[in-house]
Amino acid sequence: MLVKIADIFSKVVRRYLPDAFVIAILMTLFVFIIAILMNLSDPMTIFKAWGDGFWKYLAFTMQMVLVLMTGMVLASVPFINKALQKVASIPKTPTQAYVMTFIISAISYYINWGLAVVVGAIFAKEVAKRNEKAHFPLLVASAYSPTALYAAGLSSSIGLTIATPDHFLAKIMGVVPTSETIFHPGTIIIFLALFITMPLVIAFMAPKTNIISYKPLQKNTVATTETAATIEQPLTPAEKLEMNPWLGTIMGACGFVYVVYKFFEGLDLNLDIINLTFLSAGLFFHRSLGRFAAAFKEAATSISSIILQFPFYAGIIAILTSSGMGEAIINWMSSVASKDTFTIFTYWTAGLVNLFAPSGGGQWALQGPLQIPAGMQLGVEPGKIAMAVAWGDAWTNLIQPFWALPILGVVGLSIRDIMGYCVLLSIWVGVVTSILIMFVY
Repeated sequence: MLVKIADIFSKVVRRYLPDAFVIAILMTLFVFIIAILMNLSDPMTIFKAWGDGFWKYLAFTMQMVLVLMTGMVLASVPFINKALQKVASIPKTPTQAYVMTFIISAISYYINWGLAVVVGAIFAKEVAKRNEKAHFPLLVASAYSPTALYAAGLSSSIGLTIATPDHFLAKIMGVVPTSETIFHPGTIIIFLALFITMPLVIAFMAPKTNIISYKPLQKNTVATTETAATIEQPLTPAEKLEMNPWLGTIMGACGFVYVVYKFFEGLDLNLDIINLTFLSAGLFFHRSLGRFAAAFKEAATSISSIILQFPFYAGIIAILTSSGMGEAIINWMSSVASKDTFTIFTYWTAGLVNLFAPSGGGQWALQGPLQIPAGMQLGVEPGKIAMAVAWGDAWTNLIQPFWALPILGVVGLSIRDIMGYCVLLSIWVGVVTSILIMFVY
């Protein structure tokens, strides 16, 4: 039954879902229209807000880009790549392939969602090479779907943001340690529940016919030959310096020393320390600066769509803020919620807002100033409110194509190929998380 439903969803999505950039523009125009209708007396205020907000999150954008790129660069380290290939040989059946791909990707998402993009993509491809009967689009969906778990991970943008000293809401809620957010028992329970049940749903969706196997891109033999000829030429002194194995190792070690020192000082996890840790690890394990720079360049190609679209979604957030749309949604939610239901309404609201503002940090900038005071007035702990927003953000990432772009760029698929499966998984995640949030937060 679930196989037929998944097949129908996939066919509809392939026919009618436009490119992710088109979706971003359509959402911008939609929000523009609604906002202007809400502010007919002063429409230029909306245009001004959009233009002013377009570049508002450049600093945060850079943090997110570095989270993603440093993770991708680390995943391309040769010994990590070889380890993934070895583990990919374990699954012998399509079902095992889907489940194993989900598990490996989920563990990676817990560590760093930037790392998970490449780990999931590489693992899905390697598993597909060894399992011709596995449906490649579903394998990729299995690799991407653990994005719904990243809120509980070590690179959770909201959890790390409010653990960072002097964050923008510190005067209202203080600095909230990760023990009250990503390491809270309720967060761990939700994570484990989804970690166990999501691969089962994926297995039940697996098609038996019309299997699409992985087809690697044809290599350009001319380019390969030219490259080989170039490599055989003696290295210049400058090139020897670029390929020297000690410079990257020493620089990476310097980064590790700083990170360890800060933790001994009592520093909690935050975005800056996560980025420096993964940057240092990439330098240390790639060893040569030339190889590290090449891996960084390749990672940049895969996330170009995100860099392009981030300002448009920042503009949408600015419109939601200036027009009162976001405040109206959140205030309505707060007006009908009680202390016992505040977190679940926050979760649903965050899921809705994330469709228009697919950035945990950007979404927190919109929702945090409104929901934290309202929740605290009802007696709800700030950490629980923040995690409800984080889970809502992660939930609808499954049906918001923005964060799927890097992994799709690596595997060579379109958002249309995986979205049908992601829609069904989002329904399951929404139901399970909604139930659990009522009891664990």
